[in-house]
Formats: sequence, C-alpha cells, structure tokens
Amino acid sequence: MRILVTGATGYIGGRLIPRLLEQGHAVRVLVRDEERIRGRPWFDQVEVFTGDLRVARSLRGVCDGVDSAYYLVHSMRGGSDFIRTDRLAAENYLRAAGPDLYTVYLGGLLPGGRRSSPHLESRAEVGALLRAGLPTLEVRAGPIVGSGSASFEMVRYLTERHPFMVVPRCVRNEVQPIALRDIMSYLLCSLDQKPLGVIEVGGDRLSFARMMSVYAEVRGLSRHLLVLPIMTPRLVALWAAMMTPIPYRIVAPLAQGMLQPVVAHTDRAGALFPAIRPLSYRRAVELALERIQGGRVETRWTGALGAAPTRELIDREGMMSELRTRRVDAPPDRVHAVVTGLGGDRGWLVWDWVWLIRGAIDRLLGGPGLRRGRRHPDHLFAGEAVDFWRVERVQRPGLLRLRAEMKVPGRAWLQWETIPEGGGTRLVQTALFRPRGLAGFIYWYALYPIHAVMFSRLALAVARKAETERRGERHHERPLEMSHHHGP
Repeated sequence: MRILVTGATGYIGGRLIPRLLEQGHAVRVLVRDEERIRGRPWFDQVEVFTGDLRVARSLRGVCDGVDSAYYLVHSMRGGSDFIRTDRLAAENYLRAAGPDLYTVYLGGLLPGGRRSSPHLESRAEVGALLRAGLPTLEVRAGPIVGSGSASFEMVRYLTERHPFMVVPRCVRNEVQPIALRDIMSYLLCSLDQKPLGVIEVGGDRLSFARMMSVYAEVRGLSRHLLVLPIMTPRLVALWAAMMTPIPYRIVAPLAQGMLQPVVAHTDRAGALFPAIRPLSYRRAVELALERIQGGRVETRWTGALGAAPTRELIDREGMMSELRTRRVDAPPDRVHAVVTGLGGDRGWLVWDWVWLIRGAIDRLLGGPGLRRGRRHPDHLFAGEAVDFWRVERVQRPGLLRLRAEMKVPGRAWLQWETIPEGGGTRLVQTALFRPRGLAGFIYWYALYPIHAVMFSRLALAVARKAETERRGERHHERPLEMSHHHGP
C-alpha cells in the first residue's frame, strides 16, 4: 500500500515510518521543511511532500494515489490559539483527503464523565472531525512509555534527580500508560481494520506516583514522596516544569492529564487485536532504559517542529556577528564530529559552569534551560534539540547551525563550518544575533566581553579536541601499517 504519514517529524511519526517501510509499504511523508528529515536513515526511502496543514493551498495533491493515511498531528505548545490551529489543520486535511481516504488517528484518553483539559478536548475534537468526514479509526492512548517520550522523560527526571519530592495530590490518580512498542503495534495493525470509530488502548492501571515508584525499583533507587493536599493545575504544571527538562508549554498538558483519573476501556481493543498483549509498565520502563543506555533513541519529544515557523538564517543589515576561524590539523569529518558531539552529557568543552548558570536563568524565565540534553551523543538530525539550542541545519561534514531557544531579546544562532584546507580543515565559528529593539542591542554589547572570550576558547577547544582525536587515530593505525610491511 501507499501510505501517507503526517507528523513525520514528531515522536510517533519518526518511529512509525521505518516500521511501515520494513513491512513493504510505499510511504509518503508530509512535512513543512524537508531539511528536518534529511538526516534520517529512511529519508531516501520515502516520498517527501512539502506542505503545511495550516495552509490549505499547500496540500494540493498530497493525498493523490494514497491508499491509507496516518494523522499524527497535535499541538503540545502553549498559547491561546492551539485549539483553533488544530481545528484548522484537521479541516484542511479533510478537504485535501476527499471523502474516502481511510485514516488512522492517534488521539488521547479522556476522563470518564468529567471535563478534561483543553489539550485533551482539542484532540477529541480533531478525532470527531475526522470521523465525521472520513472513514477513520481513532486509537486513543494515555501516556506513552518509550525512550525519548515526554511522559517517560518526565517520570525519569523526577525520579532520578530527586530522592525526596513534595508532590501534588493528583499524583495518586489512576492513569493507564502504554509501551511504545505496543502503540506501534496497534497503529500498524490498524491498516488492516475497517473504520471502526474509537478504540481505547492501554497497559497497566496505576497512579503517577506508582509510575515513579516502579521506575525507582527498576533503577534500584530509594525515593520518598510528600503529598500536598491542595495544588492548582497551574502549580502542578509549574512544579513539573521546574523539576524536569520539559518546558512549561509542553509539560502543562501532561500535568493537566494527571488532575483526574484517565483510564482506558480496553475490551474492544482486545477483541479487535487479540494478538497484541500489552506489556507491563515495568517491562516498558526496562525496554526504554535499555535503548537509552545503548544509545538507540530514534526520536525524542524535542524533535517535533511545533507551531513556530521554520526560519532560515539571512545575513543582512541588523545582524550582529562574532566570527572566529582556526586552522585545524585534522580532516573536516573529524572536526565536524567534534562540533556535532557538543552538549548533553558531554557539555560544551569550556566554561561549563557558565553554561549551567545561563541554563538556570533561562529556566527561571520560562525557557527550556540545559536539561533537555540531546537524543544521541554523536548523531544529530535537523530540527532536534540540543540543550537550549535547536538544530536548524546539519550537513556532514561541512555545516552545523544551531538556533537558540533560550529567552533572549532577539534571535541567536551559533554556527560551525568545516572547510578542507591543505590536508586539514579551516574551522569557521560564527555567533550571530538579530536584536529586538533597544533591549537586544544592550544585551549584545553588555555580554560581548564574556562571549568574546568564551567563543574564542570554544573554537580553540574544538580544534584541540579534533587534533587530539586525530593523533589517537594515527597512533592506532601505525601498528597496522608496520605489520603490513614487515609481516611474514
């Protein structure tokens, strides 16, 4: 079959596409920016359609020749207009799809008989629109437990970093998480089903507090919770945002989902998909940790493009820049490997304490801070997060451009170019800043003395690390060369 996947840059879409390809399907992906998926291992195996669900005219032809589709688009960002944006995207998709395209939609579980959070209500509205206009199967799921998922990362960071926690009373409410591999199984098997309306899926029923306790048991940690009797939805979200690397605009809908019990009625799913036996929550945690420890995290919650427009860096009047260049005695691919390995657990080579302070300030201002880390220690895709940066473009071995997502009065980028030069590399490191108003100019010039020293040392540290690693490679190569010339 030819399958259309929307939300290809998101957490679920990025996991689903290679599995569809493994099953022999032809896959067309709808993305706003082709560069966001260019580095994915499956990029050359899919048909890329560039369009925006919010812009109807950009979708002409997106469903031509398609047999079935996955609708995996939902806003997890803040702001007052996300409900309108989600509705507009669904309506534009309906017009582009026509009346007969079978669509599988991943929605969210709703609290029984109670008013749910705005984000869950928006997901339900999108499902209702799709079911009314198309033959649709809506798969409703609770928190997804997998390496890199927002729900799992929230549990992981809370439990790993805080032996003693003051928590809101709502953590005692029952939820029904589901393992990532199980949600993949339901989505893949849904292609063989008829448009059956809504099915609810899930694994073990347990409270969010118990989710943290089981995680602690798997990790061999001792953790203690003090439950506060009263806490507002906003305070719950602020508490989770301050305790984890997930920014408030993302964690708010997750935290709101804890305010009341949200469990699945899985009898129908069991009858329709008898071969799928959902994993226990404990096993889902074990599998997620195995992938993290093995460096096999395919996608993370930070990878979705979100509501902000894609931006290209344009050098013109009004852009402040600070350029550093060095000759490096190492090949371009070695230098490129060093710059693409910055951030996360490795840090930034120089003045890590300054980066930590800047990250803490950013968190206080409502930004992501440093605690987002990175998906993989060595490999980067365009569009994913690295601490408080976003990868805007990566081309091996010539270019890495990071766009700042920390709170600053303007727009900021940090870029490295690795240019072949005389058997080595010319490293060009550029910090760029487009100020917003007078505050932006004051910010740039006030911090320039610090930035000038920091970025100079950073370029030097990158060069030295690449040269050191290159010398190590030569050292390991030399015995092989000697045995080649002098062996029997």
